[in-house]
Amino acid sequence: MVDAFVSYAVQKLGDFLIQEVNLRLSLREEVQWLRNELLFMQSFLKDAEEKQVGDQRVQQWVFEINDFANDAVAILETYSLEAGEGDGDGLASRLKLCACICRKETKFYNVSKEIQSLKQRILDISRKRETYGIRDINNVGEGPNNYRPNNQRSGLRRTTSYMDKQDQIFVGFKDVVERLLAELVKAEPRRTVISIYGMGGLGKTTLAKNLYHSPSLTNIFDARAWVCVSQQYNTMDLLKNIIKSIQGRDRETLDLLEKMTDVTDLEKHLQDLLKEKKYLVVVDDVWQREAWQSLERALPDSNNGSRVIITTRKADVAKRADDNGLPHNLRFLTKEESWDLFRRKLLDVKAMIPAMETLARDMVGKCGGLPLAIAALSGLLSHKRGLEEWERVKAHLWRHMKDDFIAISDILSLSYNDLPTVLKHCFLYFGIFPEDRQINAKNLMWLWMADGLIPRGEESMEDVAQDFLNELIRRSLVQVVETSWEEVTECRIHDLLRDLAIQKASEVNFFDTYGPRKHSISSSCRRHTIHGQGERYLTLDFSKLNLRSVTFFDQKGLTLDRIKFRNMFQHLYVLYLENGSNKFTLPDAIGSLYSLRYLSFTGSCDIPSSIGNLKNLLTLHALDEDADNISRLPPEIANLVNLRHLVVAYSEPLQHINKLTSLQVLRGIRCDQWRDVNPVDLVNLRELSMYGIEKSYSLNNISSLKSLSTLELWCEYGESFPALEFLSCCQKLQKLRLLGRIEKLPPFPNSITMMTLSRSYLKEDPMPILGMLPNLRNLELLTAYSGKEITCSDNSFSQLEFLRLVGLFNLERWHLATSAMPLIKGLRIDVCPKLNEIPERMKDEERLEITCLFDNSRGNKSQFLNTISFNCFYSFRLQIC
Repeated sequence: MVDAFVSYAVQKLGDFLIQEVNLRLSLREEVQWLRNELLFMQSFLKDAEEKQVGDQRVQQWVFEINDFANDAVAILETYSLEAGEGDGDGLASRLKLCACICRKETKFYNVSKEIQSLKQRILDISRKRETYGIRDINNVGEGPNNYRPNNQRSGLRRTTSYMDKQDQIFVGFKDVVERLLAELVKAEPRRTVISIYGMGGLGKTTLAKNLYHSPSLTNIFDARAWVCVSQQYNTMDLLKNIIKSIQGRDRETLDLLEKMTDVTDLEKHLQDLLKEKKYLVVVDDVWQREAWQSLERALPDSNNGSRVIITTRKADVAKRADDNGLPHNLRFLTKEESWDLFRRKLLDVKAMIPAMETLARDMVGKCGGLPLAIAALSGLLSHKRGLEEWERVKAHLWRHMKDDFIAISDILSLSYNDLPTVLKHCFLYFGIFPEDRQINAKNLMWLWMADGLIPRGEESMEDVAQDFLNELIRRSLVQVVETSWEEVTECRIHDLLRDLAIQKASEVNFFDTYGPRKHSISSSCRRHTIHGQGERYLTLDFSKLNLRSVTFFDQKGLTLDRIKFRNMFQHLYVLYLENGSNKFTLPDAIGSLYSLRYLSFTGSCDIPSSIGNLKNLLTLHALDEDADNISRLPPEIANLVNLRHLVVAYSEPLQHINKLTSLQVLRGIRCDQWRDVNPVDLVNLRELSMYGIEKSYSLNNISSLKSLSTLELWCEYGESFPALEFLSCCQKLQKLRLLGRIEKLPPFPNSITMMTLSRSYLKEDPMPILGMLPNLRNLELLTAYSGKEITCSDNSFSQLEFLRLVGLFNLERWHLATSAMPLIKGLRIDVCPKLNEIPERMKDEERLEITCLFDNSRGNKSQFLNTISFNCFYSFRLQIC
């Protein structure tokens, strides 16, 4: 894994030599020498990483190489930034340059001294390499710039099938789902608690999610909430999360919750909120009985059939949660169920010859029916080619087997050790996040990029990061939580895998955690994650640390003015501030973090003009998901020439946005801030999200965005779109979401693969136009059409896989030609009360999954039911509301 650090350092030293053209000869020679030494050391890293598992000395050698590479980059970056302070045009810049000459001479002297120190360190490291017997075993082709998942990157980006998130639960647990669903809907007025318990990796959370999202329950309960407790919990935060799930996350609710500083007040508020409602609340991952008791008081029993689901590893917590409840001990999979799960997770079942199947059945049998172990084993073997490699995996597992079973920790460790070095890096990053945290996939990938984990090459870093995440998912090391348009939007990591990430991170000094249980921090670690007591953390001595990443989680009320940015975080790449949703002040000193590449905070903020100094910034993320907070951006934002991702809800027009030529993602912009923009220079912009659109505006300048692939446009409520003919010029557009009235569908480019039309209220049938799009795979019509019938003619929708029809209140008839939608896999019909039957073609489609939800007050449901042959579908779900 350290190879990625060294490769990055080699790249940076090379860039430094190219960019610093006026560098003194003596310093240039020193830097060139350091670069050559690092290149030489790279050839020994693979052997060192293999040996460090069993040799503490080699492990320490790897630490030293890691530290050396980081320090070399930090020293040269500091020199480059401070030496360039006078750069620019005009008299003022030249005067500033002259005034800085003395300071630059001092800086040159200091850098020379530091490089001499680096030279001595690398010589010591080289001597230790010979002493420890670390050999050159040539790792060409496995470095971060050469790794290709499955050697076909473009094929990896469609990773999630219609059933991916539920694969595990549908293997062996269908009977459990049916039994627990019956308990949830039975005519028992008393509030009852259903407890699901069992060891880690059995699928308790997956089962609970399947129940929670079941179409059978969608409209049975007036209110629903999901809260994750974990080992470290705060009762007030748990209560607030339940309230926000039920009451919403509008500004009024958030302000009210901020004023509630007493648990009793929150309990009373939640009781009042639920006393008239039939509710379903899931309390996930409970470790202590006291945690459930602290919530139970706030969940009233109004004798209206409310239900609570608890998941826990502790049998006593489950059995004592409710004297009259239903504790369910989740069983292990049978041998055949285990084999079924293994095959489902295996990437290429057809490549498994009989001898490989025999080996696999032996290994699966020793997993003891634990789904997490089976999935991890399948992910591991999916990346081993041929019988010989499978035999090596079995031999390794058999050496560590105890009591005729393979320990889950051995399988997970083997899966981790099998990762290429760059993927080890990315996997360890998950340990930085708090337990049970759902992680926004794009933010995670942007963090990887900012922290130097994603190599630069011919492909964009965004695409490479996407491939890396997909590969970790394919190896069953990362779980998919939510998907949209065939992309993972939310992901998480299982507790056992998080424990592994933290353990491995400790071994290689990847990051250190500060929080309520740990008040010290490693002096040699480059990444700090703070899970509590942030104010106390800021009192530590940072003078000798070259920190690269600092992530503050759940730091409500953190006083940023206490941060001495220049002294504490001078070399920082990543600053993540999760500090509540209130308005706060970002100090002017933030502009001194010249190396910063990623800045993210929650809440609204007036961003100081000094942010224009952050020339290396790649990501500025300041969009609060809980509320419509507005931040103020200064004109100096236009100086961020390397900015790739700007996600900020801001209040004033952004001047000179066309200067941000590296920009790839722009979200949070209002239409009245965009209409005067000339975007012709935004040649790299791939994703644009704009809201507040009115009919009087013109959107024609969007056609200038020649790289645009994702476009989301949101009208003001009740407003209509202006003319949309410009869309036909967006020849690379693949994903399109339009929310607002559309008087007439425009011509769309043939490149579109995903489309959502919402609140369009079209008067003409949209299917003739949409059906001719040759690459359309996913279509959602949400209150998009007010007519009585739709017609899909022959040869239309040739590539369509998923169709969702929602809120088409007047739709009565759907005509579907024999050759239309030949590849359809999923159909979802929600609240189309007058649609009494689906086309005959759909009834005979064996591979199709159909979900139909009806409004109980409308439509002839019995007539619809008579048209369905329940045995002809791969999966059919029907909900009568």
